[in-house]
Amino acid sequence: MLVSKSEFVNDLEKNVERLEKIGIKSGDIFIAPYEWYNKKIVDWSAEIGFEVYNFTPGLRTPADYTYPEMGVRYMSSDKILDQLYNYEKENGLNGFIILIHIGTDKRRTDKLYNRLEEIIDDLLLKNYNFVPLTKL
Repeated sequence: MLVSKSEFVNDLEKNVERLEKIGIKSGDIFIAPYEWYNKKIVDWSAEIGFEVYNFTPGLRTPADYTYPEMGVRYMSSDKILDQLYNYEKENGLNGFIILIHIGTDKRRTDKLYNRLEEIIDDLLLKNYNFVPLTKL
């Protein structure tokens, strides 16, 4: 572990306070930074009323954090969407959690979150329903 329980709890509580200061209602869902966590993080989160979630493996939408200077690791929004739609065509997306970051490095100029409406519209046309994480 890179943090102690008290460091983790304190950090999470500070983040909740910051969100509340800008008008975002506190929730009970936690997605760990970089999606890195273990059983201890899940247990500590539960102790303070948070449930840990992660995106569904197999999708590359979380690669929207990359930027061109990363070389071969970089994935453009077009490439990410091609992967998403190809995956959907072959496997479907029922029950999937699709992660799209609401903020990314300034060096990434093609922000995937700017295409969120397009993604939602495309998936609605394929008869997918969007539900809160707590309903999964």
